[in-house]
Amino acid sequence: MITFLSDYGHEDDFVGVCHGVIASICPEARVIDITHGLPRHDVLAGAIVLRNALPYMPAGVHLAVVDPDVGAVRRAVALRLADGRILVGPDNGLLSLAAAARDGIVEATDIGRSPFRLAPISATFHGRDIFAPVAARIAAGASLADAGAPLDPAELVVVTLPRPARDDDALVAHAVYIDHFGNVQLDVRHEDLADSGLRLGHRVAVQLGSDAVHAQFARTFADVGTGELLVYEDAYRALAVAVRGGDAAERLGLSPGDELRIRPA
Repeated sequence: MITFLSDYGHEDDFVGVCHGVIASICPEARVIDITHGLPRHDVLAGAIVLRNALPYMPAGVHLAVVDPDVGAVRRAVALRLADGRILVGPDNGLLSLAAAARDGIVEATDIGRSPFRLAPISATFHGRDIFAPVAARIAAGASLADAGAPLDPAELVVVTLPRPARDDDALVAHAVYIDHFGNVQLDVRHEDLADSGLRLGHRVAVQLGSDAVHAQFARTFADVGTGELLVYEDAYRALAVAVRGGDAAERLGLSPGDELRIRPA
């Protein structure tokens, strides 16, 4: 089993070529495409989506490529997690949130000069020439030790998310990911809601800078009218802001990293 996530899109041949490389090396592998529609070069978005999706994927080899520094000095790595899953991708933080959520890394390998890589190697398409062939060979039974040189997991690049805070009666949150529908996932997890004063079915004030709008703290989109703003726990148990039938990011002018304050209205 191989899962595949990238920012390659579907307009070009990049995804199909990587599939072809995998099929040539390990034709019995089943490949599940998590997404190839990530924002271009957005490593943090890729890290969040990989972390969120991985628990719903069969255990196997998980190939992820969001690689704005392809051809530069960043490492290419394969990682074995504590639960036995293998992550393959660039060492730019893309794999770090998923690794932390699965109890950490027990083995790391630098695959930049892997004997499994294709030759000649393109300076701009390591997904084809390094990551896909290494993922396929590991899926076919090769060990991480055979794939490259051992690496200290402590040396790996990590990305960090902001953390929510309390300021009097307000929950200080940050936008971390915006999906295709314009729903805005925040850095507030289910456990962060304790003692927040937010109650399902009640109104909340959402403040961005000096401007504030009102929303409903709802269970799902159908609990509010079309075009109305809601705050809800999304499918990954993170607090999110949405507009029923609309685009919350566009309406509120939100981008990843923006701070907002949510309090009972």
